[in-house]
Amino acid sequence: TWALMRRHPAFTTVLAIAALLRAIAMIGYQPAMFFNDSFDYLHVAMEPYPHPLRPDGYSFLLLLLKPFHSFALVTLIQHAMGLAMGLMVYGLLRFRFRLPGWGAALVTVPFLLDGYQIQLEHLILSDTMFTFLVVAAVTLLLWRDQPTPKVAAALGLIIGLAWLTRSVGMPVLLGVLTYMLIRRHGIKIMATTLAFCMMPVLAYMTWYKVENDKFAMTESNGIFLYARVYKFADCHKFDPPVEEIPLCTQPENRLPNSQDGIWNAASPLGRYPGERFSPEHNDLASSYSQRAILGQPLDYLKVVGYDFLRVFRWERTTFPDAATYQQYEFGKTSSALPNWRMDNDTTAADEAVAYERGRARTSVVEPFATVIRVHQDHVYMRGTLVGVVLLIGLAGMVPMWR
Repeated sequence: TWALMRRHPAFTTVLAIAALLRAIAMIGYQPAMFFNDSFDYLHVAMEPYPHPLRPDGYSFLLLLLKPFHSFALVTLIQHAMGLAMGLMVYGLLRFRFRLPGWGAALVTVPFLLDGYQIQLEHLILSDTMFTFLVVAAVTLLLWRDQPTPKVAAALGLIIGLAWLTRSVGMPVLLGVLTYMLIRRHGIKIMATTLAFCMMPVLAYMTWYKVENDKFAMTESNGIFLYARVYKFADCHKFDPPVEEIPLCTQPENRLPNSQDGIWNAASPLGRYPGERFSPEHNDLASSYSQRAILGQPLDYLKVVGYDFLRVFRWERTTFPDAATYQQYEFGKTSSALPNWRMDNDTTAADEAVAYERGRARTSVVEPFATVIRVHQDHVYMRGTLVGVVLLIGLAGMVPMWR
């Protein structure tokens, strides 16, 4: 190990700092940090069922670790995933593409030292697991000029697990297949990747069918699309049928944020009886949203373009609101666990305590919390630099095509 570290001094230094920062975060914020969505994942882990809002891949990880009754173990594994992403990127660039050690180490810095990345790993959320699976898939894909059938099978399974973790895993599959087509990897390799990717996905959809009588992964795509059109949809510019008219809202009566179209109690979706994430509500929201997009295509492109470009701003902005934004930062204090009901018998706080079998509320331990909080305030990837990296990647596709 010492000889290996001496051969890669720049990366060893970055990796050691990254591990130290993660250790400080784990000591400073015990046992973990929580986001609003954390408790949905936890609820599925406590009593598994196909969640109508998001696939259960991350909840399966929580379920696997449940016997240990330790959120600290969950965050430890997620921090290990963060370090592993840096290792994969460094290994790929150093040994596959022969970058100098300092150059390959520099590319790992956004994974390893970004304060917001470290905080994301410390949250009970699916983001770290999804990113880890995607980086693993890209590493496998690029490690050889021509992947073997076994590598293609492993690649497909990893992408399938990523798809079960976050629905945006499907575009990852399309991107990988497109790359394989460009690089002429052959029909056999592409078919193997696709087949092994679909195995866990189809198994999950079958489970969803048994539980909900619908062959699907979620029951929320139409409702999320409604949140996108909520801020601009004008029913005077298209002609919704009678059953969709309750979704119409006059501009002066709209709530301030797009996501209010889903989560706010005053959302127009609340005008319909029953559960919000039901097949009926999802179908109505999907139909209404498609009419709004077709009737107001320029307004839709304007909204999507504005939010897309927001990613590449130099300064971070408080978005979508202060309360949500604060959950993505190491804070000076911690909030009490929420008491909203997860079912008729338990609250979110009850389930967190049951999973931990002890105190689950985040404890802020000084001076470690201050150290990682100051680091997050000053060391993070600027949105403009993310845009530069994206452009470099797109430019690199030109010689790859040739």
